[in-house]
Amino acid sequence: MALFDIILPKSFVKALKLPDEASVRQQKKVLVKLLRKARFTDFGQQYNFDKILLDGKNVVQSFQDNVPITYYNNIYKNWWSRTLEGKSDVCWPGKIKYYALSSGTSEAASKYLPITRDLLKANKIIMLKQLLSLRNYQLVNYKSIGKGWLTLGGSTDLQKGVGYYAGDLSGITTKKSPIWFQPFYKPGKKIAKEKDWNKKIEEIVKKAPQWDIGFLVGVPSWAQLCMEKIIERYQLNTIHDIWPNFEFFVHGGVSFEPYKKGFEKLLGKPVTYIETYLASEGFLAYQNRQLATSMRLATSGSIFFEFIPFTDENFYENGELIGNPKALTFQDAEENTDYALVISTPAGAWRYLIGDTVRIVNKMDVQIIITGRIKHFLSLVGEHLSLDNMNQAITLAARDMDITVSEYTVIGEPHSSFFAHHWYIGSNDIFDKEKFRELLDKCLSELNDDYAVERKSTLKEVIVDILPDKYFIDFLAKRGKVGSQIKFPRVLKGKIKEEWEHFLKEQLTKQP
Repeated sequence: MALFDIILPKSFVKALKLPDEASVRQQKKVLVKLLRKARFTDFGQQYNFDKILLDGKNVVQSFQDNVPITYYNNIYKNWWSRTLEGKSDVCWPGKIKYYALSSGTSEAASKYLPITRDLLKANKIIMLKQLLSLRNYQLVNYKSIGKGWLTLGGSTDLQKGVGYYAGDLSGITTKKSPIWFQPFYKPGKKIAKEKDWNKKIEEIVKKAPQWDIGFLVGVPSWAQLCMEKIIERYQLNTIHDIWPNFEFFVHGGVSFEPYKKGFEKLLGKPVTYIETYLASEGFLAYQNRQLATSMRLATSGSIFFEFIPFTDENFYENGELIGNPKALTFQDAEENTDYALVISTPAGAWRYLIGDTVRIVNKMDVQIIITGRIKHFLSLVGEHLSLDNMNQAITLAARDMDITVSEYTVIGEPHSSFFAHHWYIGSNDIFDKEKFRELLDKCLSELNDDYAVERKSTLKEVIVDILPDKYFIDFLAKRGKVGSQIKFPRVLKGKIKEEWEHFLKEQLTKQP
């Protein structure tokens, strides 16, 4: 059965055939639809959604004037916690039956993010739009489109609460996936229910010879680890020895560039890389063009987007908001500027500061890139080092030295009377640490003018330590952070920084 021959529900077909409109009109329609749907909820009544809707042409401005920007701790305490108690019509009509558990990379406690039927439907529509965009790709093996999808996702055996279920979004999505997708889905229902991540990977390795995989879906680090284990178990040269039709790697969550070199060592032929921006809060953007380095923001979907300039005037160094900064619509946002992303969704997230920073690279084609997290920027002395800067510098330095860097993280720390950046590089290759340090420093200076200026003044030193890959995985395991959506934090601060330093001391004492 060819992928594009699948008979889809009429409601999906209608949504997929919506005409392409200007993003401004699309976004206004999305907001009006959200407000109408939620106007009788507690949140809608509190913030006068009916009155906002009456403002007609000025509905966007009225919405921004009347509804405050929220973040997780605030909206959970005041609103979402009520839904966990079983209350209906709090921020979105009806009762919340599913919650995505998300703790990111550094939070200790899990966040409960509401997942509604409307949100899941919207996510599926964006997923199908991305799939249909493959018609425009130049593919080596078209047969791969109809082969198996191996999804390295969370457990479908969800936690049961009082009137609700909770788990990884990937687990919820798989559990609620449409019937037409079931023939493609791997690793199958039994393995998908497994909660122990290491056991799940082992079961996938065991079953690998039985599958004909065309798509591999997952976070780059875990996808690479899974392929390495399969190659080692069956004494293969490359993953294509066992999956000759493997053509697509669908990834998201972190930049793929630092992993690309190590990933491609496992391949027997080139594959097509497809980036997605699927957060627990919604499907926000997707790559719709082959070889693109950006993604299309889903302005015609069910999410209303706003953009807060990510500047020292609007954010503290720890990522907290300063005062009540002005949020811009897509119409007013500018290209090549970093913004903290604010979203309103069909799951009752209203003007929600999601924690990511993005950059619009092409307004005409509605293209964005993810530049980092508001808490993963490093600016001790005004160097304003973004995650995008870090990923590019690591990639360029590794490429120049022909090495593979699997993981990395950086800490800002005092150095004499000034400051230093302390980098921890995960690699199993043997190379000149000092040369890598010089290259990394040089690349960062070329990518970031503020960094170059501060390197001549208060940012006095760059320190590099090379660590085995397994240190990063072992540290996550020790913290109970092993799973499909877990990524190693690129900037360490506060408690997690102390835990990392203590962990490294333990490793040193174990060495002979």
